[in-house]
Amino acid sequence: MLRMHFYAGLLIAPFLLVAAVTGLLYAASYSAEKVVYADELKVPVGERELPLARQVAAAREAHPEGKVSAVRPSSEDGATTRVLLSGVPGVHPDRTLAVFVNPYTGDVRGDLEQYGSSGALPLRTWVAGLHRDLHLGETGRLYSELAASWLWVIAGGGLVLWFGRRRARRKVRGASGRRRTLSLHGTVGVWTAAGLFFLSATGLTWSAYAGQSIGDLREALGQTTPTVSTSLAAAAESGTPAAGEHAEHGGGAAGGGGRESAAADVGFDTVLASARARGISGPVEVVPPADASSAYVVKEIQRGWPEGPDTAAVDPATGEVVDVLKFEDFPVLAKLTRWGIDAHSGTLFGLANQVVLAGIAVGLILLIVWGYRMWWQRGRGAAFGRPLPRGAWQHVPAYVLVPLMAAVAVLGYFVPLLGIPLVAFLAVDIVLGEIAHRRGERAYGPADSGAADHPR
Repeated sequence: MLRMHFYAGLLIAPFLLVAAVTGLLYAASYSAEKVVYADELKVPVGERELPLARQVAAAREAHPEGKVSAVRPSSEDGATTRVLLSGVPGVHPDRTLAVFVNPYTGDVRGDLEQYGSSGALPLRTWVAGLHRDLHLGETGRLYSELAASWLWVIAGGGLVLWFGRRRARRKVRGASGRRRTLSLHGTVGVWTAAGLFFLSATGLTWSAYAGQSIGDLREALGQTTPTVSTSLAAAAESGTPAAGEHAEHGGGAAGGGGRESAAADVGFDTVLASARARGISGPVEVVPPADASSAYVVKEIQRGWPEGPDTAAVDPATGEVVDVLKFEDFPVLAKLTRWGIDAHSGTLFGLANQVVLAGIAVGLILLIVWGYRMWWQRGRGAAFGRPLPRGAWQHVPAYVLVPLMAAVAVLGYFVPLLGIPLVAFLAVDIVLGEIAHRRGERAYGPADSGAADHPR
């Protein structure tokens, strides 16, 4: 455990340091975004908000290109409405153009590119890309997956080593030199361990390879995230009312997506009112029908723990709600995944969530700095960076070793950026050990005083 913690920490720490620094920047980007884009996000509070249809029409007048892909109505006093346009020339295909409209006057305050369901604007989008893949695309994602794959291993190994030491050796007061660095490293590691485990687990759900394994497991267990039904044909077959009090009212200017010219469309205002009446509350996003056989989708975009986002589908011709998906009906793993992703990205508990993430990131940065400092402090001329004592495997009983190796092999298969580096580490370590043995330099010593004092 000592050798693994030392070598893994030494070699994986640069990746963890990048993830920690960029993660710290991402946690701060939420607050920074409100300052940088204050002109687009905030307006003086007026007496009365205009109908949503008029706000959408104002955005379309300013930006006739593209099509309306979603609308995020003003969620609080003084907040602007976002009209999201897709297919706009010059805008990245994976993003939309967010047009910010004053809900009281209909004036367009500006426009910015938006990315993702969290509504990230350019600043947060750039920082998120830096944290996710260093702006290197799919190849760059390997760095973050490698960091997430090993973070829990290093943190867990550190806990085992820390609590395995005598209490007297864990005291910071009165210690100096390397002993003090070790005490600081261990103390901060203990206090941040739970957060590090959490970030590792939730980070893997987004990863390319381990994330795919997690997705396959959830699918096999029937724990995938459900989606609301937007099919009007399915709603008709199930007996959902296809006509109502709004059936004869048009809403031509309010439509969006593939139905902007549809003759029968009750419009955004009626659709939003119908969804609100069915319990869809808080900040929401209204997505126009994709085609003539689809419904509007009204989904909550901000709900804190222990609740989660609810979604409703609304018939564009009648304004009737044809399907409702409640978060409380999600499978357990789907709920945990949703909460985990929101907490990892800093949205589950708002500002408090972001402060905690920043604290964990700072703690991880300190752990890495102190870890390298200990490595530096244990050097004495030619002894600098010397390997730790070998031979621990020989003292592990076979009935423990065999199941342990099998479990590690299975884990490494499903988390390849843990398994592949681990195999490489073991291969190199065995080769170096054999070379040392042939030279008569091999040292066995799990009971050696050096092994009991963390990396000396």
